[in-house]
Amino acid sequence: MSLRKICYILGHKNPDADSVCAAVGYEHYKKAIGQGHCLAGRCGTANARIEAIFKRFSYPVPPMVGDVTPRVMDIMNTEIVSLRATASCAEALGKLDNREIRAIPVVSEDGKAEGVISIHDLGDFFTPSEIGTLQMRHVKASLSSIVKTLKAKVLNVVDPYTEEDLYIRIGAMDIRSFGKFFDKDEEVNPENSIIIVGDRWDIQEKSLQSNVRLLIVTGGLEIDEDMIERAKERNVSLISSPLDSATTALMVRTATSIGPLMSTHLVKFSPKEKLERVRKKVAALNNALFMVVDEKDKLLGVFSKTDLLKPVDTQIILVDHNEISQAVNGADQVNIMEIIDHHRLGNIPTRQPILFINRPVGSSCTIIADMFKSDGLLPDKNIAGILMSGIISDTLNLKSPTTTDVDVEILAWLSNIAEEDSNELSEMLFNSGSVILTSTPNGVIESDCKIYEESGVRYSVSQIEELGFENFRKKEDILFCALGEYREKEALNLSVLLVTNVNTQNSHLMVSGGDGIVERIPYSEIKAGKIYDLPGVVSRKKQLIPLFSGLLSGVIIE
Repeated sequence: MSLRKICYILGHKNPDADSVCAAVGYEHYKKAIGQGHCLAGRCGTANARIEAIFKRFSYPVPPMVGDVTPRVMDIMNTEIVSLRATASCAEALGKLDNREIRAIPVVSEDGKAEGVISIHDLGDFFTPSEIGTLQMRHVKASLSSIVKTLKAKVLNVVDPYTEEDLYIRIGAMDIRSFGKFFDKDEEVNPENSIIIVGDRWDIQEKSLQSNVRLLIVTGGLEIDEDMIERAKERNVSLISSPLDSATTALMVRTATSIGPLMSTHLVKFSPKEKLERVRKKVAALNNALFMVVDEKDKLLGVFSKTDLLKPVDTQIILVDHNEISQAVNGADQVNIMEIIDHHRLGNIPTRQPILFINRPVGSSCTIIADMFKSDGLLPDKNIAGILMSGIISDTLNLKSPTTTDVDVEILAWLSNIAEEDSNELSEMLFNSGSVILTSTPNGVIESDCKIYEESGVRYSVSQIEELGFENFRKKEDILFCALGEYREKEALNLSVLLVTNVNTQNSHLMVSGGDGIVERIPYSEIKAGKIYDLPGVVSRKKQLIPLFSGLLSGVIIE
């Protein structure tokens, strides 16, 4: 039975608590309905609040999955059929035929890639362009390889393991002509000749007298003991082939080792190299195979141009977002199987129809918990607590304007299962550590940051919750610098940081960039063009994003 490939459940980049908790909750829902191949991950560093949640409920923080961009490792063939350079053409042809492949990598004793032998290389050897030349009769092989290829009976063999340049002759001519052909080719002499002959005692005898390198008697015929003894006396190798002369001559050539025939112009890649870049590199190349090697040049896998055309089978499920700018790197190049979200509809493309659940509730964890409830399933105690935490964090313990009756109902249902008081859990979450005090300035900006695009403008909105504005005021200058650096790094037109006071349900908005937009923000300035006071604004999704949508379209939403 084949194993199904892992499908990662991932929240957005720079994850918040709802994003990570929803991924874990959905993993357990999937397992409950028999889809155990789905595993939760996260697309960024876990902040203090996320770590506090998972510590409280004795559950490991999901592993980091920061990039799903298709790479060589996703398409390479790791079931490698390989040969050594000393292997014969017969061995290569056998493997090519049995596996129905066009090329085989050639490796050294320690597994390093040395070359490639292809059906075209073998074709060029067996059918050279200049028919009738010495090349048609040339064999570079050891006598042991010839014996193995022919499955011959050894009667006498001298120095069987040395690879030699040998030339085939079939003893079909009259005895008076035999021997004269040694005078025709300067390169051919008795010492490098293979004589193939049937039941011709006179030719056999003449071959022995000429001290040929190898005498092959074909047809499986019996050879006189006297002939065998004379072969031993004259140090002439003598074997008996079970095949006829024509077939023997053909098969002897297949004993040639592949080393001299293989291509050594290898193109090698790391398994982590991105396919997009690889496709460009190999577009103009005609290599039969491309090698995948480690840092020590050891062969890990192979692929062909055909493999590059196959769709990558990496699968992901997105939770708590549905815009490609917020998704894990490479999401647009893999198979998005499902989306579970509670935000506005974005522009994320999919390759086929998918399950898309988008509900106007305060938290993605609410949707997932309701799926448990609707199916008559109960999450275990700790998973219920994790789902509670996501709801409390995203709805500010049901005080956010995004809160719905469904959030209230589901939080109460989870509270009974987890045996947790939602107010006590809320106090723990929002006292789990100031993001401003526990993170670097860059970490504050990127801890829960989403990128949007509207009316040709790309902008980011970061949000953090604090128990007051004191920490923010102390660090506002360095946070403003970090916000500007992030805007430049991501090539954004505008970047903002929403700092929400959980106690007073108010926010401050820090702004970088956005000339022509900033001056139209309909709130009072705390610092001219940099920081604004947003009383009653606590929701990025329901309050701040609609504001900027209006500003970008020329309409101010009060």
